Amino acid sequence: MSSSTYQVVAFWDEEASVWVATSDDVPGLVTEAETIEVLSQKLHVMIPELLVLNQVIPENHHEPIAFKLTSERQEQIKVAS
Repeated sequence: MSSSTYQVVAFWDEEASVWVATSDDVPGLVTEAETIEVLSQKLHVMIPELLVLNQVIPENHHEPIAFKLTSERQEQIKVAS
């Protein structure tokens, strides 16, 4: 799977006020951040570490790793009367 794009899904946790990311493609990936930009930065570090740790890719892997971050956020808007 090292030549494919790893899918990561993020959703907004309204109660905690953070983005939460998980992935079926990256074993053990669960992380959160206050902004989607910070979340993406964390994923740049965590994804390769977890892929090596879980022996999905070898430790000496030097090819770029692609991931697709899909985010979902639902909000409610109060209509002024």
